[in-house]
Order: sequence, then C-alpha cells, then structure tokens
Amino acid sequence: MRVISGSAKGRSLKPVPGTGTRPTTDKVKEALFSMIGPYFDGGEALDLFAGTGGLGIEALSRGMERAVFVDSDRKAVETVQANVAAAKVDAAAEVYRNDAMQALRALAKRGRAFDLVFLDPPYRMKNAHEYLEFMEKQGLLRDGATAVVEHEASHAYPERFGGFALRRRSDYGDTALSIFSFAKEMEP
Repeated sequence: MRVISGSAKGRSLKPVPGTGTRPTTDKVKEALFSMIGPYFDGGEALDLFAGTGGLGIEALSRGMERAVFVDSDRKAVETVQANVAAAKVDAAAEVYRNDAMQALRALAKRGRAFDLVFLDPPYRMKNAHEYLEFMEKQGLLRDGATAVVEHEASHAYPERFGGFALRRRSDYGDTALSIFSFAKEMEP
C-alpha cells in the first residue's frame, strides 16, 4: 500500500496488524480518486471506519486541507497515526479512537462540516446510508459534498435518500464503490 499521487506520492503505508481490517487496494483507490478528483483545492475530509487511513491520507496528499480519521479499533488508530506521520500529513490530520456514531455526535457538537466523506465499514454492515443521513441531520456536510461508500459488490444502496443522489457505482471484483453527491434542500 502506498500514497498514489500528490504531495505524499510514493510513501508507503503500513497495514493494520491482524486480519480484522480490509485495506482499500491501490487499484481501487486510484480508480476512486480519478472519479472524485483527482485533486482538490482545499476542504475537509472525514475518513470514518478509517482502518489504515489510506483514503483520508490520499485526500490530504491531493489537496484537502484537513482530515479527521475515526476508527474504534486501537490497532487501527495506532496504524493511522503512524501512516499520517510517514506521509508527513500529520499537521493536517486529527485521529480519534471512537465508535463511528459517537464520533459523529462529537463532531456535530464542535460544529464541523465536511466536503468529502469516506465510509468503508466492515462488509457485514449494510447501513452506511444511515450514517450519511445522520450526518445530514446534524449539519456535518457542506452543500455539494461527496460521500464515498466502499462495500460488498453484492449489496446495493438506495440511489436516492435524504439529500443524497448516487452519482456513480463501480464494481471491482467483490468490492464496490458507491459515490453520492449531497445537496442541501432548498429552503421555501
């Protein structure tokens, strides 16, 4: 695993020890960023269920100003901390060990809002859209935000829910990427 492009291009990222985490492959990561970027002019990213932190680190390397990384696993959080340091993006990164929903509540209380959200939960979880809907209700998303859900290819998320619309879905073997655009509803 490595950073594919941007300021940290070529830097190696270490995996989370054990078999509990499934890192996004370089091939899928490269395809993903060609669909949503490939580069950014600032903004804030959230890497929920961060694992190695590879997606958020790639976003920072490609121009995001800040990124928040959240994972509930101690080994994953230690890996993210090591990887953001190795990629030299630690000054722009916040890393938290917390349950995803508790972290979202805490971020909402702090008035945070994101332009780019990565949700790569364990494949047994089929409710990533519920996290996105919660983020919408809590004001955690900027108008025009992009949300990327990595999931099992055999599962399909709704094409529309809340302020989200499916922009694109791409399958890579057993893995699928569903990319959603977010628009705040127009006020009357």
